Amino acid sequence: MVKIKEIFASIQGEGPFVGYKQVFIRLCGCNLKCNYCDTDFDIEGSKGYSIEELLEFVSQNKNCHSVSLTGGEPLLHTDFIKEFASRSNLPIYLETNGILYKELEKVIDCITYVSADIKLPSVTGMREFWTEHENFFDIASQKILFAKAVFDQNITEIEITKMCNLCKKFNIELILQPMMRGGGKLGEKDKGEYICCESVFIEKLLNTCLDIYPKVRLIPQVHKFINVI
Repeated sequence: MVKIKEIFASIQGEGPFVGYKQVFIRLCGCNLKCNYCDTDFDIEGSKGYSIEELLEFVSQNKNCHSVSLTGGEPLLHTDFIKEFASRSNLPIYLETNGILYKELEKVIDCITYVSADIKLPSVTGMREFWTEHENFFDIASQKILFAKAVFDQNITEIEITKMCNLCKKFNIELILQPMMRGGGKLGEKDKGEYICCESVFIEKLLNTCLDIYPKVRLIPQVHKFINVI
C-alpha cells in the first residue's frame, strides 16, 4: 500500500514529451521546498492504493505513452517504484528534482525516461545542488534523460553557464521552462496564470544558452494553456 495524492490520465505538458498522453501517479512528500512549487503533494487528503489497484488503472489506459511517476519527489518511494515498475505494462517516466542520486541508483534499471530538474538558487530560494545534479545525471544518463530548469528574471550568468555545461557533459537536452505566476486559469481576467518574464528577456536567455550549448529548447507549461490537469 502506498499513499497517492492523485492518479489520472492526461496530457504531458512539460519538456520534450509534451503532448503525449500519460498515466500520472502523484506520490506524496518531497525533500525540497521550492519557492515556485504549485503542486499539492501533502499526505493530507491522500489515499492508499495497492500495487494491484494501480496496475488495474494503468491497464484501463493502455493507449497511454507511459506512466509518469511524479510528486512531490517519487524517489522517496523506491520500494514502491521497484515493485510497480517491474509489473507495469507501460514504460516508466520518472519526474524528479534530480538530487537523490543514491535513491535513483536503486531503481534505475526499471526506469525508461528520466525528467530531471536543475534547481537554480535564484528561483528556488535554496542552496545550489550542482554536485548532486552531476552525480544524478551520471546515473540517469544510461536511460532516456533530459534536464528541465525553471527560471525567472533573476537567473544569473553563473547559473546559465553551469547548467549548460552540466548538460553538455552528459550530452542531454536542456529544457528552459519560464516560471508561471498566478492561481487561476489562463484567460481569466485579473487572476489567470502568466509567464513571469517578458518575451525579450526569454529570447535573450535562450540565445545566451545556445551560444554555450546547442541542445537547449524553450518549452513553457503547455498544459496550462489548454486548461488540462
